[in-house]
Amino acid sequence: MTTLHPPQTQSATEHILAQRTLATMRIAFGLTFLWAFFDKLLALGFSTGRADDGTVDRFGDAAWIHGGSPTFGFLTFGADGPFTDFYHSIAGDAWADWLFMLGLLGIGVALTFGIAMRLGGLAGVLMYVLMWTVVLPPANNPVLDEHLLGALGVAVLTLYGAGRIWGLGRWWDDLAIVRRMPILR
Repeated sequence: MTTLHPPQTQSATEHILAQRTLATMRIAFGLTFLWAFFDKLLALGFSTGRADDGTVDRFGDAAWIHGGSPTFGFLTFGADGPFTDFYHSIAGDAWADWLFMLGLLGIGVALTFGIAMRLGGLAGVLMYVLMWTVVLPPANNPVLDEHLLGALGVAVLTLYGAGRIWGLGRWWDDLAIVRRMPILR
């Protein structure tokens, strides 16, 4: 088995740039999850609150706070492939809506702020893989799509401790409870 090692000739500047690139990527992923959470929560008119004809109903009936379901539409009408029946069966269920929304919020906060990266990263990878399974095979490639690439990206960020750069990861890791329970790192 071959083990990858960082290049011995990497300069301090290259190392800093790599860390900052990972931090930027972490924040971008985090904001993507937070945006999805707030769009579904409030129907901001991007994915949620926009009709097929292009009309926008911001803060309207599609908003989760007004009784809209963040899972119903896509899992009912968008699911395709070997897991279609499963996704149709949970579409709009209160427990599925709550888990999905808490997942979006938790992953978004963890990645944006660089805290609880192990739990947030694991949840992010799981959510991306589950979203990949909703539509199989993917539309533009028989295997890969942006969900699997997102899962790999979040895994890399988690494994490299990207929350310690431009985030609260160092402070978080020094908390007594986090030192006692490393899964919280």
